[in-house]
Amino acid sequence: MGNATASSSSNSKTAELDAPLHALGFEIEEVSPSRMTGRLVVTPVCVQPFKVLHGGVSALIAEGLASMGAHMASGYNRVAGMQLSISHFRSAAVGDTILARAVPVHVGRSTQVWEVKLWKMDTSKQGEEFQIAEARVTLLCNLPVPDELKTVGQSLRKYSRL
Repeated sequence: MGNATASSSSNSKTAELDAPLHALGFEIEEVSPSRMTGRLVVTPVCVQPFKVLHGGVSALIAEGLASMGAHMASGYNRVAGMQLSISHFRSAAVGDTILARAVPVHVGRSTQVWEVKLWKMDTSKQGEEFQIAEARVTLLCNLPVPDELKTVGQSLRKYSRL
């Protein structure tokens, strides 16, 4: 499969799974209850006034990936973010590619904790990665899904690797 096809496939997946991430150009790649991944090429819409990646964009990526993973890990029950803590270590500028990986640290009956790490790819050094941020997302889980939202999990099921 060519890069253009993979990119458009990933982009349409993101559009279906998370509209705010899609609006920023984020592309969801791996979808499972044990690992969520994706990437973002930093564009002018993603930066703060000093022209580096806005911390709120990093937080949106962290909560989005963790929430989708937690939703699957809770058996497709509704989840709600309780706390988000993020530390930023380095900046990323327009044109940089950001990789994001989210994994569960704790999956309990009523809460889950996910760790999300963001890296910047350094293309000048053969794909070397530099961590730019790390987040911890705590979610309330196993909430009932209202009848009118029962179809929400269908898109995740379609793309998930269990």
